[in-house]
Amino acid sequence: MSPPVSAEVTQGTTFYVRTDGGNADQCDGRANTGYPGRGQRLTCAWSSPEVALPRSGSARISPGDTLRIAAGVYKIGREMQAIPSGPSRAVPTRILGQSGQAPKLVGTNGIHRVVNLDGSSNVEVAHLEITDDSDCVYRHAVAAARCSDGMPWARVGLYARASAHVWLHDLNIHGMAARGVNAGGLENWTVERVRIIGNGTSGWDGNVGERGSNRGRIVLRHLEIAWNGCGERVQTGKPWACWAQQTGGYGDGLGTTDTGGQWLIEDVDVHHNTSDGLDLRYMDGADGTNVVLRRIRAVANAGNQVKVRGNALLEDSILVGHCTYFRGKFNMTEGDLCRSDGSTLQLVLTGGDRVLVRNNTLAGEGGAQIGHSEGQGGTDDVRIQGNVVIGFPHYLRPEQMSAFSAGKSSAVIRYADNMGWTVAGCPRGTKCDANPKLRDMSLASFDARPLPGSPALGKAGAIPCMK
Repeated sequence: MSPPVSAEVTQGTTFYVRTDGGNADQCDGRANTGYPGRGQRLTCAWSSPEVALPRSGSARISPGDTLRIAAGVYKIGREMQAIPSGPSRAVPTRILGQSGQAPKLVGTNGIHRVVNLDGSSNVEVAHLEITDDSDCVYRHAVAAARCSDGMPWARVGLYARASAHVWLHDLNIHGMAARGVNAGGLENWTVERVRIIGNGTSGWDGNVGERGSNRGRIVLRHLEIAWNGCGERVQTGKPWACWAQQTGGYGDGLGTTDTGGQWLIEDVDVHHNTSDGLDLRYMDGADGTNVVLRRIRAVANAGNQVKVRGNALLEDSILVGHCTYFRGKFNMTEGDLCRSDGSTLQLVLTGGDRVLVRNNTLAGEGGAQIGHSEGQGGTDDVRIQGNVVIGFPHYLRPEQMSAFSAGKSSAVIRYADNMGWTVAGCPRGTKCDANPKLRDMSLASFDARPLPGSPALGKAGAIPCMK
């Protein structure tokens, strides 16, 4: 699938930002040269993206222009206005850092958003590092971790609403006081090669208030979403102050409000988030909406590793429900562990849905490896095919093993060619008497690669999807 906007643009004007540039009176932004130190209205670069997109007044770039930001650190202390929409998908407005030497945009002064796509369509944003300059977490329950006036923090890395035909790629969004990405009301977005790490209340939060439902193609590829619901130490990048719902926090890796759209999520590593990993519980379940998940690695998230509602396909993935990973760590409580009974994969049905779960490895300590709920009058069709499923002692009742599958949905569920091991209950037609002999079958360091002679060779999740 081609990106939603062109990588080669021949229209519009190119403007430049450099750390040695000048202000709007000194430079016009039209040359990749520094400000010489004297003079006004010269042809030279601006000193900050804030000059191109000032908080008030008109933007100094126009629809379809390109803003190129050189390597360096840029403090963003005033909220920039939204990026102007490009005139068409073929002529987007582009905000581009330097490939291989991504400039760092550092939010300060408690601003709500560093990069602003509120109402912005036909846009490309790429090759940027987006962060703040404080260890703090927005409204944290513990005073020592909480942001306060005077700290150099910012709430959200990238904000978007009512935004269509956007291509985000090669971004590193980390250490924000609240959310890495706060984006909803999207249409036809592609997001590739993006890291969303160590943001204080969530990684990607789709709640933007009214009209937050998404539509069209939402494509997410080659993402790492990790340690959200935690603060990030500026000096070391290490997580700290992790918290979740019981003390007023949050921590989904990715979560939406009610939404439609055709979602394609591939080659995503989602791990160590303090609530769910991928939470697509609020898909609307309409006939035209669906979620396709391929080559997902979801490990050690404190809730469900993957949760999805409506029509769905999950294949060639590794899901490890080590949902007690955070026990006794940071500011997590027992009530934050294994939300929704910690099912590794949770399927929510709406009536008339078609769900296929095939060629995956699932392991965990929740109530079930595959949980299912809701549905309508037996009209939902769920197929579980070619999976390797391994149970561990239940996180609350260690004398009881986790179930292969469990739930109260009315769906017709069919099983074929699956393997189960140390699970409570073995579905009809499932082979549950052969050790799959994977490289590491301990929950804390699970490795799904099969050993020589393993009966799982050639089956689900035998080769890890991420490095």
